[in-house]
Formats: sequence, C-alpha cells, structure tokens
Amino acid sequence: MTSYHMNRPSEFLRADGIKKTFIQGKIAKTVLSDISFSLDRNDTAAVVGPSGCGKTTLLIMIAGLIPPDAGTVSLGGLLQRGPTRDIAYVPQHYGLFPWKTVRDNVLLGARFQHIDIEKDRIRTLQSELGIAGMDNLYPRQLSGGQKQRVALARALLLTPSLLLLDEPFAAIDALTRERLQHQLLTVQHQEGFSYIIVTHNIEEAVMLGRRILVMDGNGRGFAAEFKNAGAGTRRYRDSDVFIRQCAVVRQALENAQ
Repeated sequence: MTSYHMNRPSEFLRADGIKKTFIQGKIAKTVLSDISFSLDRNDTAAVVGPSGCGKTTLLIMIAGLIPPDAGTVSLGGLLQRGPTRDIAYVPQHYGLFPWKTVRDNVLLGARFQHIDIEKDRIRTLQSELGIAGMDNLYPRQLSGGQKQRVALARALLLTPSLLLLDEPFAAIDALTRERLQHQLLTVQHQEGFSYIIVTHNIEEAVMLGRRILVMDGNGRGFAAEFKNAGAGTRRYRDSDVFIRQCAVVRQALENAQ
C-alpha cells in the first residue's frame, strides 16, 4: 500500500485552554471554551462537529488572525501572537480577488510580505497542483477545483510549516473532491508541512486526518478523538477499515449534537 505520509518526529503545535466569546449587542456568546490539543510535525488532523460549534473560529485563532480570550497557541514552542509566515490559512471561499489574474492571486501573499520567490519555485508548485499555463486567466474563467488549486498555491508558496484548511472542497463535485484530496496528500508529502482541515464531510475527514477530532456541539472541547492510521494511503478509501472508521466517526458526531 502506497502511503503519502511521513514520520511524526515531534509535537510542534499546541493549543491550551482556548476560549473565545463574541459580543452580539448586549449578549455575550461563548463560541469556544477550554479547547486543548496538539499536533506533531508533518502530521495531519481533521476537525468535524455540528454547525456553529466554533470550528472556523478555532482555525482563525490558530492562524493568529484573532486572539483567544483565554488560553494560548504555540508553534515550535513559541507563543503565537499574530499572523506568521509559518502558518497559512485557506478560507472557505478561496479568498481570490476577481480582478487579479491567476498569477497575481498566487503571488499575492508573497508580495504582501515583500518576499521574493524564485521562478522555479512558482513553476514547480503550479505544476504539482495542476494549474500550470493558467497565469493569465481570471477567477471567473476557472472551475471550482481550479480556484481551490490557486488558493492552495498561494498558501503553499511561502512554504508554511502548518496549513489550515476551512471546508476547502465543499463546493466541488464528488470526483473532483477526491482528486483534490489525493493532490493535497501528494503535495503534503513533497513539501513536508502539517495540516488541519475542518470539514463537514465524514469520508473526507477519515481520508485526510491521521487524527480526527470531533467537537462538542456547544464548543466545550472535543467530544471524541480518534487515531486514524490509514489516512493518506491510496487504497484506504476502498477498505473495510475505512467504512468502519466512517461509521464510528458518524456515531460520535451524532452524539456531539
């Protein structure tokens, strides 16, 4: 069985006691409370949970885009106090600028941070993601899968240690979704980053996360956590183990509602 993944030499991401409350008018709504977990270097995790339980908020806080009200996030032993090149975040709807070409969208993050990227690096990444030759096209001329590849290229161009993916393949047909999942796994192996994916799709979570975290419906921690050693292997999706793991995760998700 061919495996995409690498060894797990050391823990490098840790969230301790994360809490977040938003004020809506005169009402305070706690979205996350006492969330703690860790992730090893070159490891992968999938986060599932009921709608509105704080999955996206968790990713945004890990990315350093908003601070937690309590608790800490550390990467490589260093506290995260804001956005960093080491962490790349891909939002739900790609975040592409419609008036910019594919090339300009890919280079946007590097230009924003005033980082020069070698042309060979750009060409290699575009080839790995299947968007070579599309430099002069605009987002309106792309399929959903192509838009997703452009968003991934922009995130990966800065060689992050951690990639955060928020429902990355939700708006894509089933066959394209599977192809992009395999492409993500292939690039993860080649580039050597860790990732956390938030998804509502149980099969996707089981295919992509070597750890699966099921969030409580009220954002009060994780209702369940599973090791998923088969994730990232090409034939896993067709195995009986995969089907059983999906059933276990589905039951845990129903219990978390």
